[in-house]
Amino acid sequence: MAYICTPRNLSDARSLRRLIETEDPIYYGLKKLKIRGRDLNELPRSIFSILELEVLELSPEREACLDFKLPRLPPAIGKLINLKVLILDTNEMQTLASEVTLLVSLERLALSNNHLSSLPNGFKNLTNLKSLHLSNNEFEDFPLELCDLENLEFLDMCDNLLEELPHQISNMKNLHTLLLCFNRLRTLPDSICKMTELRCLWLGNNLLQSLPKNFGQLRNIDWDWRYISSLLEGNPLVRPPIEVCRLGMNAIDKYLNRDMGNLTTRSSASSGNSW
Repeated sequence: MAYICTPRNLSDARSLRRLIETEDPIYYGLKKLKIRGRDLNELPRSIFSILELEVLELSPEREACLDFKLPRLPPAIGKLINLKVLILDTNEMQTLASEVTLLVSLERLALSNNHLSSLPNGFKNLTNLKSLHLSNNEFEDFPLELCDLENLEFLDMCDNLLEELPHQISNMKNLHTLLLCFNRLRTLPDSICKMTELRCLWLGNNLLQSLPKNFGQLRNIDWDWRYISSLLEGNPLVRPPIEVCRLGMNAIDKYLNRDMGNLTTRSSASSGNSW
């Protein structure tokens, strides 16, 4: 059966309430509304009067809908204070409405495949946020506001333009998944080695030439063969070389410790020769 994106009568809250789902297998029990297709071009104001909404999905779906994308998020989004999940993937947004920061119950926010380069002031107010999707945008700088989100568990910033990470990144103590593939990272801050809760760290296809000396402390990283191409492959690594990295964290740790030991030995010998 063909999938057809046709406008529906969404002019009043009563019509919209008939479309609310509560048995989505992912968000079972939560009140979910999904708007797609031509309706994305101009969202009906009535959406923002349905204060009981907990999941709102405003993303195109399938090829038939890709011509209809949301150019901006109306300020009225700030009225939906009970939202736990907001899906805005694959739209045309260049900025994110500051009113999103009023949605303090949000646990998941999906903004992948847009044109975002920054987050609004006050983003750190989203203290309940656990999952944030920002892949395939235009971030050149890592948003410092994220470092204040101590409950964040999942962060995807693949396919951006990041050149460095702030040392404050280690403030995200509960982060278990950090995806940074296909950026322009040249170095990693030493503080990343303190993020011992990390189980998934994707750094593939950046510009990394070396790893921090304590990188081996990240013992919980899953080095499963299914993910190894995303971990460090595609970097011009010298210290340690990629051949060592493919052997896993123990090999990396031994290499870095041996390397530091050799440097210490050479430094001591040099000092001894100076007398």
